[in-house]
Amino acid sequence: MKKEIIIAGFGGQGVLSMGKILAYSGLLQGKEVTWMPSYGPEQRGGTANVTVILSDERISSPILTSYDVAILLNQPSLDKFEPKIKPGGIIILDSNGISRFPERKDIKVYQIDAMEAAQKANSPKTFNMIVLGGLLKIVPVVKLENVMLGLKKTLPERHHKLLPLNEQAIQIGMDIIHEI
Repeated sequence: MKKEIIIAGFGGQGVLSMGKILAYSGLLQGKEVTWMPSYGPEQRGGTANVTVILSDERISSPILTSYDVAILLNQPSLDKFEPKIKPGGIIILDSNGISRFPERKDIKVYQIDAMEAAQKANSPKTFNMIVLGGLLKIVPVVKLENVMLGLKKTLPERHHKLLPLNEQAIQIGMDIIHEI
């Protein structure tokens, strides 16, 4: 099994941390992993993306030109990465900030209204965990228990009290994602 994943959106949406948690989860599961972030000069509001590769075998290069799965959280990311999804691949998007849905017929497209769910739960910082839950429902590349261990490893200890909230957010994402 090898999954080549791109996660892209605006800075402040938790794109890089989502990728880092996914990468740590893969390591904890004994997978070969790469995590390659890319972001503009603005930390919040600028564009950001991260490439994560999870594999059962050695990874020859972390640099990719096409992807199995794309989580695209804004229109500029959709415009840039839609053509780079492999035929048979998957796009997961949050409709908030998307003005045009993907047009390709050779891929599957899933919608997750994570921003709406995070606001409804009065917890906007769980947005990225809701999205991650949607990914894990559609493409179960890592186990939930390893995601929680990865989250514990990436969160500063002072924030460990938020682990149950994040686990609930992951479950919400699993519940609300649907194919378009």
